[in-house]
Amino acid sequence: MTTLTPVLTANWDQADSFTLSGYGEYSAAKKALGMEPDAIIKAVKDSGLRGRGGAGFPTGMKWGFIPQGDGKPHYLVVNADESEPGTCKDIPLMMANPHSLVEGAIITAYAIRANHAFIYVRGEVLHVIRRVQAAVREAYEKGYLGTNIFGSGYDLELVVHSGAGAYICGEETALLDSLEGYRGQPRLKPPFPAVAGLYASPTVVNNVESIASVPSIIGNGADWFAAMGTEKSKGFGIFSLSGHVTRPGQYEAPLGITLRELLDMAGGIRAGHRLKFWTPGGSSTPIFTDEHLDVPLDFESVGAKGSMLGTRALQIFDETTCVVRTVLRWTEFYAHESCGKCTPCREGTYWLKQVLKRLEKGQGTEDDLSTITDIADNILGRSFCAFGDGATSPIHSSVKYFRDEYLKHFEIGGCPFDRAASTVWGASA
Repeated sequence: MTTLTPVLTANWDQADSFTLSGYGEYSAAKKALGMEPDAIIKAVKDSGLRGRGGAGFPTGMKWGFIPQGDGKPHYLVVNADESEPGTCKDIPLMMANPHSLVEGAIITAYAIRANHAFIYVRGEVLHVIRRVQAAVREAYEKGYLGTNIFGSGYDLELVVHSGAGAYICGEETALLDSLEGYRGQPRLKPPFPAVAGLYASPTVVNNVESIASVPSIIGNGADWFAAMGTEKSKGFGIFSLSGHVTRPGQYEAPLGITLRELLDMAGGIRAGHRLKFWTPGGSSTPIFTDEHLDVPLDFESVGAKGSMLGTRALQIFDETTCVVRTVLRWTEFYAHESCGKCTPCREGTYWLKQVLKRLEKGQGTEDDLSTITDIADNILGRSFCAFGDGATSPIHSSVKYFRDEYLKHFEIGGCPFDRAASTVWGASA
């Protein structure tokens, strides 16, 4: 488990990694188009690939939900709207290796019998949009997209669509509404996208990394992929280390690796400091502390410890960081990005922000801790989509692990981390 498994990141250090000449000749797509679509779906099922966008739903199973012989067009939509604080794996992947995504889209679209596919990219990352557009253009020029791909008789049109920068559009049904030209807001489910998705037709929505992983599965075989990872969380994934770590960056490793092992490869916590808390899957997952250093980073093990693997966005914070201020910053983001469709999220995130502001300034009381946990309880499981649930994760987990730090704020009438470094509360503990 200490060995990195560079597959998606294997050619990132090459100057031409983002070009077709640096990537290769789409051999996996050529192989796939000579197979039966159902055989491709079975291979992905057998590989054990689970969605890399956060939820971890089995990818092959999702493809298998698409009804066949229904007389409707089928669509593939790639969710490239990476927007969550701390999450940064799809954007560098599209910058350094966009052709893995394009080739994966060809294979996936063929498997689900779709002739139209869309890559929905966050609007602010203009450099990424241009890079993906250039890759798609190269694929068209080479004949890997368009009509009669590889002489197979299969046609595919691939469109790169730029979003307008709303975090809610990372939710698959809000993304579909946005793609159709409407305001991005989540839809009521059921019906699920597999039955009535884009333009009310059967649609598969998958994360960038999920789709980009498909060519290697087809090229090397399902058993090759399944041999990595753990029993229920198979394969490799990109772990993004950011924050107070010596060498932040993307580390592609088998699922089940621990933060301790990743930190060893990344040079550890910055010199002279120690780990205080971290997120296993981005800011919408409950935080962990140094007692969780050896938790296997797979879906089951992280879930058993009370958090979620999510997008594997490992944000690392040392003892100089104020937990209350960090949670406030995250909550300000969620309050700003709430689409406003449902009352629990729209009102709850606003009031969480207001109370946390008071707490961070040392103007609150112990009763305010009950208030924010009560508000979070009224959001969790009651909001229209998972956005609201994610906003509660930092609240519940920070109060659970760092209640004393919350109390210290109003005991001294301010943030203890604003004082001189020598008197920072807990810094020398």
